[in-house]
Amino acid sequence: MILVTGANGQLGRCFRQLAEKYPEWTFFAEGSDTLDITDETAVEAYFSGHKPGWVVNCAAYTAVDKAESEAEKAALINVTGVQHLARACARHGALLIHFSSDYVYHGNQGTAFSETDPVSPAGVYARTKLAGEKAALEILPGTMIIRTSWVYAREGHNFVNTMLRLGRERGHVRVVADQIGTPTYAPDLATAVLEIIGQVENGIKKPEELAGTWNYSSEGVASWYDFAHAIFETAGVQAVAEPIESSEYPTPAKRPPFSVLNKSRIRKQFGLHIPHWRDSLKVCLLPESHT
Repeated sequence: MILVTGANGQLGRCFRQLAEKYPEWTFFAEGSDTLDITDETAVEAYFSGHKPGWVVNCAAYTAVDKAESEAEKAALINVTGVQHLARACARHGALLIHFSSDYVYHGNQGTAFSETDPVSPAGVYARTKLAGEKAALEILPGTMIIRTSWVYAREGHNFVNTMLRLGRERGHVRVVADQIGTPTYAPDLATAVLEIIGQVENGIKKPEELAGTWNYSSEGVASWYDFAHAIFETAGVQAVAEPIESSEYPTPAKRPPFSVLNKSRIRKQFGLHIPHWRDSLKVCLLPESHT
């Protein structure tokens, strides 16, 4: 049985949608309304009653700017909640897959970050995500931590849908061009995780081979401006993206100036095919051309 927490978020919804492709597995998808991971008693009761073999934790506090004024709430979800899940997994013998963020690599090294590169989180959100990673691995060393970046999906609050709305409303959008990273299509990430679970379930990989920190994003590199331009072009929205510097768009939380992720480890270890971000954007915005 696979328990997906944070099931009402954009990544959690992707796991729910993909579940039908895996009829041999039982999925339980729980949002905060049915399983509050910040309530340790509720978590323990859930594990005792359902006995999941896998936990895929999509629950997270992701309001990056709001976190600066809601540090306790961010830490409660991103650290304390993760501790509760890790302890329950350790007690009940479940395997834990937990998602983290490119924000932990706040640096200017100019080459793609590998999992062994130094971390230097800036801001509450980034610090809580890193603290959540450490907490999970300390409690349950076999935890699989997947750091990802710029996640979007067809539904939900994300950069793609914001740009589509603003582009149609205004016809002209100013977008930061000096922050570099890679968009990640949530269904691609969910598919990769289920493929990895399948390799363990089928005996191709051992559970201990999942342990530690891994990077996953789409292939390729982009600025937010590049991404916005591609969104308008792909969706056929008659709008102009104007490149600006980060200093022209101040935010409460600092964004990583460069957070491209090196995916060679996860690609080689599990034989994954990782699509280019432009190809995945087409799948997202033009689904009829890929049926």
